[in-house]
Amino acid sequence: MRISFTKMQGAGNDFVVLDETQQRLGLSSAHYRWLADRHFGVGADQILTVRPSPAAGIDFEYVIHNADGAEVEQCGNGARCFARFVRERGLTSKDTLRVQTLGGVIEPQLLPDGRVMVNMGRPVFELAAIAFDAQHLQPQAAGAWQQWPLALANTEPAVTVLAAVLSMGNPHAVLLVDDVDTAAVARLGPLIEQHPRFAQRVNAGFMQVLDRRHIRLRVFERGAGETLACGTGACAAVVAGIRLGLLDATVEAQTRGGPLTIAWAGADSNVMMTGPASTVFFGQIDIPEHL
Repeated sequence: MRISFTKMQGAGNDFVVLDETQQRLGLSSAHYRWLADRHFGVGADQILTVRPSPAAGIDFEYVIHNADGAEVEQCGNGARCFARFVRERGLTSKDTLRVQTLGGVIEPQLLPDGRVMVNMGRPVFELAAIAFDAQHLQPQAAGAWQQWPLALANTEPAVTVLAAVLSMGNPHAVLLVDDVDTAAVARLGPLIEQHPRFAQRVNAGFMQVLDRRHIRLRVFERGAGETLACGTGACAAVVAGIRLGLLDATVEAQTRGGPLTIAWAGADSNVMMTGPASTVFFGQIDIPEHL
């Protein structure tokens, strides 16, 4: 089967975008894995699918599959690319959209300077909603919040990390590190991602606080590994830093793929994320029927 696709990127987080506004392509998890493969497919951190509005008051449905083929709730950098895609392809004339994701409704807005701002909704702190099992764990108070000790398997000597746990529509564990360049992301990231206390796995963020308005960040994403940038990871890191008393309400998060601006006023406020989104190329590809 031959399909058309668009390759896009937001701060180096790269995507294959598929248009299903006219008809479903009927792809399986194996097909999404194949498309994301950088040797045999197109190559991407995530596959994003555009679908028609599922309900009144919603402009589009936004479906996200990680590179491992699993459908996930949210992708912030992808949301910016999604908005750029539907506008560039003439699927809408609006600057501000309401988009349904598996993790809830988000509102991307195309800005005059070419960037895209996304209302990512409210962060979630209830542990049951994050699918985090804190039974028999003793949290450590920090700022106005807390960090949870996670003992990591298969480490010698034994390693326990402190993580701030929250959700931005998808689960995140945020760790404070002295230097993201020397942080053991490749070694510890998979152990945190697959930690048994997270029933749905977790995105592992490694945050270095430079000052109250600037951080550096690396994220080992659930189902994708380390990426050049993670939008929801940047949101989660900044929210965690604010609640831990380390950051102001507006922060520039420097990822390996570029800067993202994150703003959160606290309490019941929504998180606002602003950053780049651009088209890389268009193409067609023949997908094997049997994978």
